[in-house]
Amino acid sequence: MSDAVRVLVVEDEALIASFVEDALSDGGFEACSVHSGEEAMCTFCDGREGCRVLLTDVNLGDGISGWELARQIREITPGFPVVYMTSASAPDWQSQGVDGSVLIQKPFAPAQLAAAVSQLLGSGASPA
Repeated sequence: MSDAVRVLVVEDEALIASFVEDALSDGGFEACSVHSGEEAMCTFCDGREGCRVLLTDVNLGDGISGWELARQIREITPGFPVVYMTSASAPDWQSQGVDGSVLIQKPFAPAQLAAAVSQLLGSGASPA
């Protein structure tokens, strides 16, 4: 599975994170999960994980939001593929989301995650 595209998953709820990891694995991807925006920035900037897509919840509790996390990552790597997950913030996507991103409304089917990641990777978004 070492050839699988690695996805940086940012989700503060452990059960949802586990569900997302399983869904990505079933779709042929490898998840690298963290639980906060700050942790995600450290993982991304460190680069050891080799993640090529960001899949983030919008509301991450305390600290930076998924919106802000994606903006910070895009400042470092313009065009980095971003998928947002949200249960309540979909109306804010147009004003808060980064260009070319995808938003998935919770609850969602597992196959939607892999499809969203595949869509972004196939659309010419530039992986890190």
